[in-house]
Amino acid sequence: MTERSLAQWLQHLEAIHPAEIELGLDRIRSVAHALNLLPFPLPVVTIAGTNGKGSTAAVLERLLTAHGMTTGLSTSPHFLNFNERIRVKGAAVSDTDIAASFAQIEEARGDTTLTYFEFATLASLLIFVQYRADIAILEVGLGGRLDAMNLVDADIAVITSIALDHQDWLGDSREVIGREKAGVARSDKPVVVADKQPPEGLIEFLHDLGAKPLSIGTDFGITDNSAYVSADNDNVIVSCIVPPALRAENVAAALQVAALLGVNLADLDVSALVQAAAPIGRLQRIIRDEREYLLDVAHNPAAVENLVNYLSENPIAGRTFALFSVMADKDIHAMMRRCKNCFDTWLLADLEHVPRAAGSSQVASILNDEEERNIVCFDALDSAFAEAQLRLQVHDRLVVFGSFHTVAGVLPLLGSDRRETGN
Repeated sequence: MTERSLAQWLQHLEAIHPAEIELGLDRIRSVAHALNLLPFPLPVVTIAGTNGKGSTAAVLERLLTAHGMTTGLSTSPHFLNFNERIRVKGAAVSDTDIAASFAQIEEARGDTTLTYFEFATLASLLIFVQYRADIAILEVGLGGRLDAMNLVDADIAVITSIALDHQDWLGDSREVIGREKAGVARSDKPVVVADKQPPEGLIEFLHDLGAKPLSIGTDFGITDNSAYVSADNDNVIVSCIVPPALRAENVAAALQVAALLGVNLADLDVSALVQAAAPIGRLQRIIRDEREYLLDVAHNPAAVENLVNYLSENPIAGRTFALFSVMADKDIHAMMRRCKNCFDTWLLADLEHVPRAAGSSQVASILNDEEERNIVCFDALDSAFAEAQLRLQVHDRLVVFGSFHTVAGVLPLLGSDRRETGN
């Protein structure tokens, strides 16, 4: 068989499985056994939650790498390049490594079908073993209990904030969703719970599973915009100021996991590492010609509320525009209610080639129901951005939010593929 490039492999993966999402572990487990990945030979940290998974993973990766550990990080989705999903020692792995792992998986799977995400999960695990990583950090894609990342047993599990999202798949209450996400916990293993107000019964459920929960506010915590981790619930080992692009509870969770892994946090410049860990697309502030661009992948009501709080706490002198598009299966009504009266003008874009995306006219109808005004629809993201460029004046702000596809589409238009703050 002719060797495929990474781009060709990704096209192949998109074509061979009819469903974008198919929860369940039976198929991927059978292929993992064929690849000799089970039992998985490396220590594992698995991170589940509605919001904050990627940020927690990014901070933990920085801390462990600075400690001298070879980290493997599997995260999703990506913004610009698939390689962002698989990182070793803080750097994205090569096309060659990924293509080779896909070839192994293709040969091992036989007649078993795998989703795009399941291929990516197995590729991550193969590459981490190949590079003899000291630890694998796995960010759950959807839910927890039935997510592909739950294929391997977590030595430490993390549960970040829990909110309503993906209700069609996970349930229609925080309590039900919380139990699905708690499925990454393992008996007799720590689980770090970073939700300040966890769903009712979550901690008891974790105890019933035999896990050992550590809770924010008890075992580790936050004060104002600082995060800290303690020893014996009393003596603070380390604390740090948290930058606006990160949530303090996620940073605190990462600190707690690092402490559980034996990292001497007092020997590290934790504040500098946390500052450097802020991932792209999360309250990412870019300044161009005295105009501010704020990019945030807020794609559920809780994340939108966090974005609105940031806007309220960081006012500007000029006007604020929104460039927005989102998937149709999101609670768009609740998202729009959260940001009522926040924007002077709405620029709504259709996401071409994304079948799951809501049309701009659909979003406009919802905004009209909320009595929002100054709404303009576009049939393409680049057209909406071009209009924003024409309208923005000095000291104005453009907030680009919603789907990962939205932020990923605007980043190259701004000439930015990394986190950038500007002044």
